[in-house]
Amino acid sequence: MKKINIALVGCGFLGQRHLKTLHALKNKANIVAICDHHLEHAKALGRQYHVPIVQDYRDITVPSFGGTGPVEAVSICTPTITHAEIASHFLNKGVHTFVEKPITYSLDEANELIKLAEQKNLKLQVGHVERFNSAFTTIEPIAQNPLFIECHRLNLFPNRSLDIGVVMDVMIHDIDIILGLVKSPIKDIQAVGINVLTDKEDIANARLTFANGCVCNVTASRISPEVTRKIRIFTKNAYISLDYAKQEANMYSKDERGIHKRNIPIEKEEPLKKELEHFLDCVRDDQRPKVSGVEGREALRVALEITQKIWEHRQSIS
Repeated sequence: MKKINIALVGCGFLGQRHLKTLHALKNKANIVAICDHHLEHAKALGRQYHVPIVQDYRDITVPSFGGTGPVEAVSICTPTITHAEIASHFLNKGVHTFVEKPITYSLDEANELIKLAEQKNLKLQVGHVERFNSAFTTIEPIAQNPLFIECHRLNLFPNRSLDIGVVMDVMIHDIDIILGLVKSPIKDIQAVGINVLTDKEDIANARLTFANGCVCNVTASRISPEVTRKIRIFTKNAYISLDYAKQEANMYSKDERGIHKRNIPIEKEEPLKKELEHFLDCVRDDQRPKVSGVEGREALRVALEITQKIWEHRQSIS
């Protein structure tokens, strides 16, 4: 099996998880370089994983780069505000690109990346990791045509990703899942939220109404005392309850005898491993990523509209 030469840009909390995962995927990935503007931090990781390090991501794509081979793919785990600049550099250099969610800070930037990837015939995948959660991939085939969806995603205060609010940082996971399930245009968005510890919204609630009649109620917080990541999906004759963190799901179905609960068997796997493995496979086998730039842009579009609604509501009551 051909190994993909991949670089990692950004070695913070999430970047280190990517590094550990890519290192474990030795049969599919060859890490040619890691990059972080904190040089000593990068050096320590380079020694730990025996990988060349650079301080400037542009050095990775120069012809004289002294890594273990020419870079074919890159994983970008930097602050959202930098995604467009870094991703466009690698795409322009002919490098397949994985960028963590949200795809970019603005829709114009997202559109530019999508256009660039198409022009260069390159893979552009966005890190919406819940798409690769075993619990979700197991229930997805039986959760079609939902009538009502309820999501709760409550996190501890992260002390990171504070360049964006809770909608772009946390809620966007559920937005992407919802858009993938409902497959209908959004008819109306109502949203409220407040900032508590930052100058951006830290708690948010949104109600999405779709053209096909489906309604979704989505709550996100990054100042919760405990972590909760759950989704409840109601279809015509069934109700599915899923816990992303525990990778567990139950289905409640109705027949002439009443309502019956069934535990859905799930083969638990690490979602990030499945996600990065999928990206490497797409690069090697020339497949379309499950969450391409297009899906990433649509999640961003809805997240931006929800954020706008929140601050419009705040201004109207101030």
